[in-house]
Amino acid sequence: MAATLPSNIMPSPSSPDWLNKADNAWQLVAATLVGLQSVPGLIILYGGAVKKKWAVNSAFMCLYAFACVFFCWIVWGYRMSFGDKLAPFWGKAAVALDEKYLFDPAFSGMFPNATMVYFQGVFAAITLILIAGALLGRMNFYAWMAFVPLWLTFSYTFTAFSIWSPNGFLFKLGIIDYSGGYVIHLSSGVAGFTAAYWVGPRLNKDRERFPPNNILLMLAGAGLLWMGWTGFNGGDPYSVGLDSSLAVLNTHACTATSLLTWVILDVIFFRKPSVIGAVQGMITGLVCITPAAGVVQGWAAILMGMLSGSIPWFTMMVVHKRSKLLQKVDDTMAVLHTHAIAGTLGGVLSGLFAVPKLNFLFYGSYNKYVGLFYGLKMGMSKTGFRQIWIQLVGIFFVVTLNVISTSLICLLIRMFIPLRMSEEDMEIGDEAAHGEEAYAIWGQGDKLENASSKYASSMYDDVEAATNKKKRSGQVEMM
Repeated sequence: MAATLPSNIMPSPSSPDWLNKADNAWQLVAATLVGLQSVPGLIILYGGAVKKKWAVNSAFMCLYAFACVFFCWIVWGYRMSFGDKLAPFWGKAAVALDEKYLFDPAFSGMFPNATMVYFQGVFAAITLILIAGALLGRMNFYAWMAFVPLWLTFSYTFTAFSIWSPNGFLFKLGIIDYSGGYVIHLSSGVAGFTAAYWVGPRLNKDRERFPPNNILLMLAGAGLLWMGWTGFNGGDPYSVGLDSSLAVLNTHACTATSLLTWVILDVIFFRKPSVIGAVQGMITGLVCITPAAGVVQGWAAILMGMLSGSIPWFTMMVVHKRSKLLQKVDDTMAVLHTHAIAGTLGGVLSGLFAVPKLNFLFYGSYNKYVGLFYGLKMGMSKTGFRQIWIQLVGIFFVVTLNVISTSLICLLIRMFIPLRMSEEDMEIGDEAAHGEEAYAIWGQGDKLENASSKYASSMYDDVEAATNKKKRSGQVEMM
């Protein structure tokens, strides 16, 4: 048969017969789109959303996390998340660097391990960057440098193996997490909030007033985040089939609906449409649809968008302000609401709206993955209720794991490195942490205030020289 195939799709040493070139190409593109969500997406979103004195530090926390995670991922993290089973919730540590392993077929899809390692690596990286959002404006950068590899190793790999690896216990139970509502968003939201508790709050004046230093820059980062989600959810079927197209469309439908819902609620209750609120609504929509993107109908995506634009809005604007515990913990970018609450909501709604036919396209099983509403309709109510139970078990597992593991990691780091910057350094910000500032745009890199003072001093010297000259001239005339 090979002799009858067009030459461009015939097997070759660099393109074996099990490799699908189209799927491999899309997977590499999808992975790069996810990477762009972090670098530069969240870099400029965080950098624009914080006070000017924290712009460099916030952006650098993202950049460092991306690089550190990727290094750890290929050296030991990937195999702990998707490799040979060590425990029902953890894989054996091993490198993902040698040609023999990287050229073998991935555990799913028709492309090599090298592509899968890359794709899953950018997912791991964005999870740590989302955690950073809860800690902006006070965490000691040296503590962050230690936190990233420790949390990746002793928290992320647990959830990734348990939920996404074919050997994981929640995967075998039949949990629905299409693209990371549990593994990425619920994990990062809970871990970020827990870490924020241990690190402590920002300065009081920063908590009371923390205006974005550049809203347009923040919107540019938000736009990269939204568009990058095409690869985030569109790449998880591991092919360019029907399911990938549906996942992309559902993602944008839910996100648009969520953003509009949030803005409408802001207008109704605060009489002003907030740009920052719109970004929050966008994020909650993206997070909520993630565990369900390829397994629900379009009408369900719209309904999920309405709920993701209203329930996290209510928890953030009403519940948060009335809760002493939530007030005590300083969650800078509100990741508890935008990721933990929205991710939990998406996980539960997946258990309600998941369509058996679509689950078959993704999971390859008709009877194991059945949303409750479809189970009731098809006379499979027991299977539908079982699905809801599994979704709730997954939520309990992820929340418990991240509260415990994140707390232990923070307590361990605190024995050697202060988690929080000193009060004096927090007053200064970037200059104290890195010796750099975000906006040095005057002359040859001089700071604006320094340049202005130099200019003023120069003007004063010129005036003083002219006055002295006049005095001397007057003295000559009098003589």
